[in-house]
Amino acid sequence: MSDLRRTEFPNDFKWGIATSAAQIEGAAFEDGKGAEIWDVFSRTPGKTFGGQTPDVACDYYHKYPEQLRMMKELGFNSHRFSFSWSRVMPDGTGRINQKGVDFYKRAIDEMLKLGLMPNATLYHWDLPQELEYRGGFLNRDIVSWFTEYAGYMFETFGDVVPMWATFNEPIATYVGYALGAFAPGRKLEKFGRQANHNLLLAHGSAVKRFREIFGEKRGTFDSKGPNVGIVVDIWHHHPARPENPADVAIAELENEKAYRSYLNPLFKGGYSGALLKYMADNDCMPEIRPGDFDLMRQPLDFFGLNCYNRVVDSADPECVRRTVEFAGGNYMDNGAEFFPKAIYDALHNLKDNYGVNIPVFITENGTYNCEETPATDPDGTVRVHDKTRVKYLQGFISWLKKAIDEGIDVRGYYLWTLLDNFEWTAGNSMRFGLVRCDYGADNYILKDSAYMMKEFLA
Repeated sequence: MSDLRRTEFPNDFKWGIATSAAQIEGAAFEDGKGAEIWDVFSRTPGKTFGGQTPDVACDYYHKYPEQLRMMKELGFNSHRFSFSWSRVMPDGTGRINQKGVDFYKRAIDEMLKLGLMPNATLYHWDLPQELEYRGGFLNRDIVSWFTEYAGYMFETFGDVVPMWATFNEPIATYVGYALGAFAPGRKLEKFGRQANHNLLLAHGSAVKRFREIFGEKRGTFDSKGPNVGIVVDIWHHHPARPENPADVAIAELENEKAYRSYLNPLFKGGYSGALLKYMADNDCMPEIRPGDFDLMRQPLDFFGLNCYNRVVDSADPECVRRTVEFAGGNYMDNGAEFFPKAIYDALHNLKDNYGVNIPVFITENGTYNCEETPATDPDGTVRVHDKTRVKYLQGFISWLKKAIDEGIDVRGYYLWTLLDNFEWTAGNSMRFGLVRCDYGADNYILKDSAYMMKEFLA
């Protein structure tokens, strides 16, 4: 990226920072907020690194003015954040917690004052625990619960928030119900597939409610807003040995089970034959009612793409790393493969295979380091030399520019993230921030990647 300049991107391009409520807000039980599934899951022994919880996180609830100002000072012009459902509706439905609503009003006012365009997500993995007691995403009533919540938020903040995503990375909900690795910790493939299905129904119903409130503008992006979309992550599975039929079959099935299980209903009107066969063969077919896929396939104003890397599959696990390295890939200090072309491939996948002709925003992209020890430079400046992240961001932004040059309609890029936060089950063992900090502390230290982005965005 050293030879790239911000001015080579469109003038109205959004350069943003992405966050989520559960990972940064803290104040987990303050001012009337209800418990959410990560409050409970993180207190289950052995579920998170060091038993860490989101109770404090980055303390954004109390320190948002300073943290938003840091975003602005680094040169960003938009902030992608999520609302905490249980902070607004502690029981998931019905009763409104006015103190929670007022907090978001103050935070959004501060964003607008600083010139940071608010980009809101309604659901980023933090279901109210009261709804989980009632079955959560396994209960089809989640459609009406989520629509009630979404409608309230649209009516309350629709005049000041121009971009709305219904859900972030639906696959995390699958992981929480099928694999037990995320909240709420259920572990049955059939649960995961049913949760997927009900989530997509809730998405479609919320989009319909959006249209009822704001009018029948359908599938047309308006820079002044409001606009509605969804955020899906694409980690495309590649066969380690493209000439090996077993490797190819594994990669194809994993793609069907992962991102295609969302994109096909959203853009093609149903599950693929391969996924239907898998679900039938493995006794995990969700309940599908007439009209379900029509509800899911609502016209969208934009699509949010989260892209971090690719996945390499093989019938021979021992060959995966060796094959990737031989093919020209390489690994960063954190052990992840450096494959910045993933963002270019994902964008072409959306356009070429799904006919996505609405604006795309890169809603998350970033990488982590496990150990980032501050160092004092000769001039006395304390910095973190995160060369892995610098290399990663330069590579991905360069491939993003190539996709834009080839005609892909990308309107913005949101980097994950500002501060080292509560990284779900990894706690603070994976540091994704441009700025180093410890939970709840003010010991902010800009990393080299922060200086690099500031120079690029200047």
